[in-house]
Amino acid sequence: MGNNCVGPNSLGGNGFLQSVSAAVWKTRPPEARLPPPNDASAEAATTDNNNKSTASLPNDASKDSSVGKGSDGSKGHNDPPMPVQSTPPESVKIAAAETKPMPVQPEKPVKPVVNNGLAPVNIGAGPGGGGGGGGGDEGKAKKPTHVKRVSSMGLQVESVLGRKTGNLKDIYSLGRKLGQGQFGTTFLCVEKGTNKEFACKSIAKRKLTTQEDVEDVRREIQIMHHMAGHPNVIQIIGAYEDAVAVHVVMQLCAGGELFDRIIQRGHYTEKKAAELARLIVSVVEACHSLGVMHRDLKPENFLFINHEEESPLKTIDFGLSVFFRPGMFMFSISLVLRFIILSW
Repeated sequence: MGNNCVGPNSLGGNGFLQSVSAAVWKTRPPEARLPPPNDASAEAATTDNNNKSTASLPNDASKDSSVGKGSDGSKGHNDPPMPVQSTPPESVKIAAAETKPMPVQPEKPVKPVVNNGLAPVNIGAGPGGGGGGGGGDEGKAKKPTHVKRVSSMGLQVESVLGRKTGNLKDIYSLGRKLGQGQFGTTFLCVEKGTNKEFACKSIAKRKLTTQEDVEDVRREIQIMHHMAGHPNVIQIIGAYEDAVAVHVVMQLCAGGELFDRIIQRGHYTEKKAAELARLIVSVVEACHSLGVMHRDLKPENFLFINHEEESPLKTIDFGLSVFFRPGMFMFSISLVLRFIILSW
């Protein structure tokens, strides 16, 4: 029996040493690789070589080697090789983001602006005035858009005079401009029936921004009616009102202001200056006796009826005048400032 263990068959292909060698030295599994290109001759040659190597191995060795194959070298486990992608990935197309077209705004028409009779200048949207030489709008002050305009009180009230009047243009025709004041403008006024000339002071309602301004106009007309009949006070003919203005028709004084007469003559004699001073004081005394305070006495508010040397003198402009009662204290800043300037 001992001879059977060491006989020639033990060293053969299926002997004991071959079996131990096959178990210890395992065949290394093939690495995972990409398949070769689709070449028929190369694929056929590879197949023939694999068949020949398999046939040359003994049956037991081939079985042991197939059992011992594995990627991690563990016994009794035949893990399948990891799948390998043999085709290139599909190309992915990214859709372009949808862009909405911007609305096209129509161009604003360019308006020509004439500056004091000079050549017209086109004002565009840019700072250069529409490509005309830059800086066209920089010097022009822009009106603030956030300022809320205050509506005129004179346009809100139903009537400034508080009564219905006739239409001025049905009775009078307005002529040239005679003077300009803070609230009103004075025009030459001609009566249509008799062609007599008068002065018409038109006060725009839009300038009467407060209720106090409306009350001042009413009080001025009332005081003029109150002082009617004095020889040295302007005579009121009538008061009219329409949608845009209040019109006061008065006696026309075409001789000019006392201030201009003083400048023209250069100086007055003592007797003539005393006569003018006495006349002015008599007007003040007449106003105070009727409970009226003028509050705006100055050479510009005394007008001559004509250009003659002995022309009568009339007191005008009762816009700042008020009624007063004995014991009332009145104070006017304008009179104080004028007194300070003249006395300096």
